[in-house]
Amino acid sequence: MGRGELNVLVVDDDFRVANMHAGIVAALPGFTVGAVVNTLAAARAELAATAFDLALVDVYLPDGSGVDLVRELRCDAMMLTAAIESETVRAALTAGALGYLVKPFDHALLAARLAGYARYRRIMDAPEVTAAEVDAALNALRPSAGGGPAVAAPANLSPTKDLVLQAVRRAGGPVSAVQVATAIGISRATAQRYLATLVGGGELRMQLRYGNTGRPEQEYTAPRAAADPG
Repeated sequence: MGRGELNVLVVDDDFRVANMHAGIVAALPGFTVGAVVNTLAAARAELAATAFDLALVDVYLPDGSGVDLVRELRCDAMMLTAAIESETVRAALTAGALGYLVKPFDHALLAARLAGYARYRRIMDAPEVTAAEVDAALNALRPSAGGGPAVAAPANLSPTKDLVLQAVRRAGGPVSAVQVATAIGISRATAQRYLATLVGGGELRMQLRYGNTGRPEQEYTAPRAAADPG
């Protein structure tokens, strides 16, 4: 892995689900969405034209199985699917999938897995690794629940993180990064970075709002249990 962002291919037959997964990827520092496709044929075309680091692949695609695609990949892959047949799970892992998330899953879980994948890649970037580093890399792919935030907040900036969190909680409904930035007087990029941190740590949820035209907008809400009283 170079110093650039990890390039991700999202493959899901449902375009709304695919865009939602892409939104979670795009919200995390160090990741970029290279392409979003809904069929095997489109995925193969993208893979032939572009180098990807990671593919997020559904099993059920209109023109075949995502497991077959994983077998062909020269990049890493995770399965994001509703398929729960044990034979399918085993086949996906045998094909080389590094992870298997069963739909529906919490957005924070995918964010945690992606952050873990980034740690895995950082460790495995070395020409050689020790036995302990191999263990650490494999453990990073399956972060345990309650093991701390999936995405570390920038050092010495926790007051800003708290301001971002409070701004979302006070909003009483979904808000965008632009709205948060305006509310507390920071840049959109800074707000986006902290929002991604809070989503990765499970303190906020991210969803996509679809308009009539253009790309869906990422919106953020606080879980009910964490919202301000009253």
